[in-house]
Amino acid sequence: MLATKPTAWFVSWVFTYHQGDAARVVNAQAPLTIETEGTTMKLCRFNDNRLGLVEGDTVLDVTAALSALPPVRWPVPLGDPLVAHLPAVMAAVARARESAPSLPLSQVGLHSPLCNPSKVMAAPANYRLHVELDTKDAGVDQGVHRKALEGIARPAQTYGLFLKATSAIAGPSEGIAIILPERRTDHEVELAVVIGKAGHRISRDAAMSHVAGYCIGLDMTVRGTEDRSFRKSPDSYAVLGPWLVTADEIADPHALTLSLWINGERRQHSSTGAMTIDIPDLIAIASSLYTLHPGDVILTGTPEGVGPVLPGDVLRAACDGIGEMSLNIYSHP
Repeated sequence: MLATKPTAWFVSWVFTYHQGDAARVVNAQAPLTIETEGTTMKLCRFNDNRLGLVEGDTVLDVTAALSALPPVRWPVPLGDPLVAHLPAVMAAVARARESAPSLPLSQVGLHSPLCNPSKVMAAPANYRLHVELDTKDAGVDQGVHRKALEGIARPAQTYGLFLKATSAIAGPSEGIAIILPERRTDHEVELAVVIGKAGHRISRDAAMSHVAGYCIGLDMTVRGTEDRSFRKSPDSYAVLGPWLVTADEIADPHALTLSLWINGERRQHSSTGAMTIDIPDLIAIASSLYTLHPGDVILTGTPEGVGPVLPGDVLRAACDGIGEMSLNIYSHP
């Protein structure tokens, strides 16, 4: 299903819930520290900004739990309010669950699990084989990238992170709208890290305590010689989904398999363990210049196998511990 208009500013989610005790807050001063006993959570926004709890193939509509969010007045604080108040929302979901109406999961439209990050940051060339293999393709290299990366062991440390416009964010149901049909648009599947606790100049040792969770990211890219942030920020070129998995559900984010298929053909397949710069260092690098806010996203780089997509293609992306999503590619109206 393709969205015909932008969704509202506030966030709603899907919680995947299994038998076990309800999640409870352990430390009110550290909202990311959530103890779960026998509970797994996958959070995403669905339909017309509904809040849902997924049990198996069923979605329980617990939109009433959004009342746990405090009222917002202008000027709106930076960051995503639901991520900033995640423990309170989780407690409200547990209360609303018993009387919630249900829907088949297969019949809901999944949007980006994040609506209001203050920024989307991305690590360039963070997988060595992506640099060594993909830049042999002249369409990727554009005569500049391979030369710029020669002898650079840690590109994100040398060149820093780049930014994608938050207006580029889309979810699986929106699909990807090819902006320039005469130019090549490539897929780049990535692990997306979602910040849950604000911080500036965060140390490597403290970095993971600032992570709310993870989702799959697609850093869609128009090939060319313009600045990365310009080519990577058209509408729908920052796909996030299919849901956000809370950090406590991923034992080791550096031991996940990322895969991507176009029309059933597998093009990308690698482990997040192949990152040149790991997540704690990426958070330290990002926060050395930026204050990170709840809901901010760090795209951690793409492995080898990037390639072009065309209108009419169907893209499927998957990541261990998170799930998978399929979306349609079409021409920008």
